[in-house]
Amino acid sequence: MLSYRHAFHAGNHADVLKHFVLVQLLEYFNQKDKPYWYIDTHAGAGCYSLEEVFARKNAEYEEGVARLLGRKDVPKELREYLKVVRDLNTDGRLRLYPGSPCCAAAVLRPDDRMRLFELHPADSRLLQQAVENMGNKALVLEQDGFTGINAFLPPPTRRALVLIDPPYEVKTDYRTVISMLKESLRRFATGTYVVWYPKLQSMQSRELPDKLKRLPINSWLNVSLDVQKPSEDGFGMHGSGLFVINPPWTLPEMLKKVMPYLVEVLGLDDGAKFELEYEIP
Repeated sequence: MLSYRHAFHAGNHADVLKHFVLVQLLEYFNQKDKPYWYIDTHAGAGCYSLEEVFARKNAEYEEGVARLLGRKDVPKELREYLKVVRDLNTDGRLRLYPGSPCCAAAVLRPDDRMRLFELHPADSRLLQQAVENMGNKALVLEQDGFTGINAFLPPPTRRALVLIDPPYEVKTDYRTVISMLKESLRRFATGTYVVWYPKLQSMQSRELPDKLKRLPINSWLNVSLDVQKPSEDGFGMHGSGLFVINPPWTLPEMLKKVMPYLVEVLGLDDGAKFELEYEIP
């Protein structure tokens, strides 16, 4: 369970989708003066060097975020996310990539707070280093976020965005996501929850969005990005998705504008596409 290291995949197409939407959601939260909490159940190392062996092995960022940097036609909704990436790379070279905690840290205001779970000891130490300049705004916990989150729901502010981003290398993660959300919604029904999931040919991956729709929720959005056709051998990730519970009403129209652009720029073959469905009263 502790073998997964997100550094292998930092900055890939899935990160682009996840982090651009995350920045947009937090910017929406920022429109109200009232503070909020950002809770990350699988926070990773926080920030990733693209020059180290993990990231260089497959250089997935080259077909992800690197394809967007330098383009003149980027929609403004993507520019806010790309600014976070550029601000980490002040000399203009793509050396570092911000994980979800660092994307959030760039957007949070002085009174907002972060609670970050990471079970992997090495990544937990790196995460602590990545957010140490935030002082008591950020708390890093080396424990299982699936269960640890219960201690923070509901948050004192009654406003929170929760990112649930497990690696799904353990097949039980699919079931655990559902059971965790049932308990989280019982404790804090009005929170905004974002579930990232891989698009694989496995039954668990294909069934997860429909299982999420059957949770006791009234407002949801599901968006996915395929960058290529599924492989003939049945292995590998051909895309990824985000399922958002209690999304902002503005999110669907923004995605309708940006997703065709991501298909065009990140697509690898004629299997590239996006899907968007939602129920927002």
